[in-house]
Amino acid sequence: MAAALGDEVPLYFYSHLFLSHPELREMFPVSMAGQRDKLFAALGHIVSHADQIDEVAGFIGQLGRDHRRFSVKPEQYSMVGASFLATLQKYLGPEWTDEVAQAWADAYGLIAKVMVMAAEEASDTTPPWWEGEVTALERRSLDVTILEVRVADGFTYSPGQSAAVEVPSLPRTWRYLSPANAPRPDGTIELHVQLIPGGLFSTAAVRRTKVGDTVRIGAPVGDQLALESSRDLLMVAGGTGLAPMAAIVDAARQQWDEHGSGPRVDLFHGARVPWNLYDQQRLAELASRERWFSYHPVVSDDATFPGAQGYVGAVAAAHPEAPRRLALVAGSTAMVGHTINELVAAGTPRADIRYEDYAGVEDNSSATGADQEEVYHEHR
Repeated sequence: MAAALGDEVPLYFYSHLFLSHPELREMFPVSMAGQRDKLFAALGHIVSHADQIDEVAGFIGQLGRDHRRFSVKPEQYSMVGASFLATLQKYLGPEWTDEVAQAWADAYGLIAKVMVMAAEEASDTTPPWWEGEVTALERRSLDVTILEVRVADGFTYSPGQSAAVEVPSLPRTWRYLSPANAPRPDGTIELHVQLIPGGLFSTAAVRRTKVGDTVRIGAPVGDQLALESSRDLLMVAGGTGLAPMAAIVDAARQQWDEHGSGPRVDLFHGARVPWNLYDQQRLAELASRERWFSYHPVVSDDATFPGAQGYVGAVAAAHPEAPRRLALVAGSTAMVGHTINELVAAGTPRADIRYEDYAGVEDNSSATGADQEEVYHEHR
């Protein structure tokens, strides 16, 4: 319904919500341009799957835990639900019967209960966010900046996970970023931010964030990209999808240093042009020192590049060990999809290909789904 009517449905929904409860407006980003139909579409998605609650309970619980960042109170779920049902009633017209109304109300009530209970449970053990101090900024390439952040005690994550980040110059707008290093004793993490033309978050993070600023970091999420000591890895990254891969490589290096054994790793990093291979020097130097690690830069749009050319997924799939490796993939939606197809065609079992799907993870005030800025990794 929302897709067929374009912006009309979410516009009505937000108008109804803010007119009914103007106090909720401050919980959302100042600019609603990026919000669009996120909240409404997410509500429709999860409520329509209420009959499969056992299958999606973990996802819904994560949403509830994530919403703690916005200090959402239980009664505010009811406010959102009322506007959601009012919107359905308006646009379903004669299809909105008493039976349909009751079914949607029951479904929404069940979802809200799961989210509230998950949030209450998480509050017993973890804060809604951690504060971190920006300790360094480095413009690594034309459009990629590295932020080093020292996070407060208690923040723990596994290499390959992501966490929502809010910068002080853009309050109430969160974007998922992956620490690009394994956990360190001093609590510092490196975040890779790609500057997107017109991107609110990336502009604020790259151009307005300064050393000494305090950022907020939410709880880490994700369980698909992980180091498994018993499996050799084929890692395929597009653009700043390199960040979670770099963290896993860092963890593998620690494992080899401490135990003298670990997985062999081939990392393929794709970009459109050579100067977008923003971590090439460091990774090439690591590969020259470590016999277990190989680095393969891939460029798609520059015929003068002396290395591998083409789509990074196709180049990685041609690796002779690809069918026998555990494949980890990170990048834009298009890049991930293409890489999966190439790997499967080359003989890699589908069960041996892992990637994170954040399409349903809320990233700013009550929003779910990745917007254009979040998925603007290199497609190649």
